Amino acid sequence: MNQTDYLVKNKIAWDKRTEVHLTSKFYDVAGFKAGKSSLSQIEMDLLGDVSGKTILHLQCHFGQDSISLAKLGATVTAVDFSEPAIEAGRRLAEEMDVQVTFICQDLYSLPDNLNETFDIVYASYGIVGWLPDLNKWARVIATFLRKSGTLIFIDFHPFAQMFDENFETIKYSYFNRGANLFLETGTYADKTAPVTQEYLWWDHSLSDIINNLISNGLTISCFKEYDYAPFSCFAKTKEVMPGKYRIQEMNDKLPMVFSIEARY
Repeated sequence: MNQTDYLVKNKIAWDKRTEVHLTSKFYDVAGFKAGKSSLSQIEMDLLGDVSGKTILHLQCHFGQDSISLAKLGATVTAVDFSEPAIEAGRRLAEEMDVQVTFICQDLYSLPDNLNETFDIVYASYGIVGWLPDLNKWARVIATFLRKSGTLIFIDFHPFAQMFDENFETIKYSYFNRGANLFLETGTYADKTAPVTQEYLWWDHSLSDIINNLISNGLTISCFKEYDYAPFSCFAKTKEVMPGKYRIQEMNDKLPMVFSIEARY
């Protein structure tokens, strides 16, 4: 499968998801407009004070994190390949009177269309599984980080993503064995939504992620694993503390999220 084929399929899936997500309880756009931040404590601890910093937010969806970062004083450029998502982000930022530069662009081709460097490159949750080539991903990150710039990257742990949808058996590979084709009804934000989409997903191990960053000139300064996720987007989750969710039968035994801080 070539790059155009998977991009078309996945873009259609995200175009459909966006319409659902804008009205979902999961994203709570009304609460967000009223002042709620979309950034969890994990992101806040990693980012620190972003006032005056320039930030490139990759795979931003419709930009809630982008807007939250801008409200903290950062100058934010937000990128996603879904036109409906970018259009929604622009509208939301305008309605909230927050300045964010939104760009509709596939991540791999972004260096052909953006000529800037940033203090921080930021990406969070559900990121690398949409990308077939992590060397190209890491190269893009290195392209946009200025000297001594920082990558802040948070994603769901690849071990947790090996399980089936009900967390009963191991179903998927820990390693990249090629594209997985999924047909999904509903979305992680609204499992009952009357929308069906087909998409392609790649499994990536932690070593794939880390070594591709290193081989593209980044130095890992901090790597963390978390026994919870900051929101409920999996089956059988329970909130064990405010803003901390775990799989019921596994309690604190399963790594749910990991984060990487890397310097260029």
